[in-house]
Amino acid sequence: MKNLSNISPVIFSLNSEALVARLCKHLDGETGNYTTRDFPDGESYLCIKTDVYQRHCIVVADMSRPNSKFLPLLFLADTLRELGAASVGLIAPYLSYMRQDRRFLDGEAITSKIFAKSLSHHIDYLVTVDPHLHRYHSLDEIYSVPSKVVQGAPALAKWLKDQGDLLLVGPDSESEQWVSDIAKYSGHPFITGDKIRRGDRDVEITLPDVSSYLGLTAVIIDDVISSGQTILCCIKALHSAGVVNIKCAAVHGIFADGVDQDLLNAGLSALITSNTISHSSNVVDISPLLIEPVLECILHVSQSTK
Repeated sequence: MKNLSNISPVIFSLNSEALVARLCKHLDGETGNYTTRDFPDGESYLCIKTDVYQRHCIVVADMSRPNSKFLPLLFLADTLRELGAASVGLIAPYLSYMRQDRRFLDGEAITSKIFAKSLSHHIDYLVTVDPHLHRYHSLDEIYSVPSKVVQGAPALAKWLKDQGDLLLVGPDSESEQWVSDIAKYSGHPFITGDKIRRGDRDVEITLPDVSSYLGLTAVIIDDVISSGQTILCCIKALHSAGVVNIKCAAVHGIFADGVDQDLLNAGLSALITSNTISHSSNVVDISPLLIEPVLECILHVSQSTK
């Protein structure tokens, strides 16, 4: 990375000002300045104020609830290109449109491929955190630009290591490998539950015997909280087993329909997320994990354009 020690990128925030401020410190970067507003008919106006000519530019955009963010992102990225940016990379701490990766019913759109193909036309590289790959083995299957995936687990594990005596709880068997890796680093015991999902909001969780852990604080660990139904069921199961103090820590907090408050009302003593998506629960900082992948991408782009 020594060849890029003085790149001083320009970093633009689409909706992630706090994360951009941290990235600017790590990368010795400049915060990109632009103005935007809507015309009376709903169309967008954009004017970039920072000189970006022959400079490496990064757009940071949390792509949760993406439909209202996609066009502004394209307008920003393409305008940076037109103004002569040396490169335009995207840090999407949360990457959307990974769910529909096949046609389950006749006539369905495979939106993950459509989204990836379109976005790839407007950026030089992509860095993201814990995307839900499902049936894809890597982002390279759908994105035509270089991509780097950052694992959020080390950041969670680092935070958990200093939180005292805990029992880490994976809500289902799919989380076992993930939770066990975090537990290995943080030094805490862990259990995983069995989940039966009958629908988006119809979930049942069964936990193993926790009687030997009743003196510990239970921390439910997940990669993303969206509808929150899995976590709500896990809280209920822990309460039924006699666990008194329950917290929840996740990488991505989407919190659809205000479920964050429902989780707290259900008995959580604390709700912790990383700063991939701006929220009052942001405690874990993932910005240090983004630096090396971003620099690698800029180096790759720089070498490929020589």
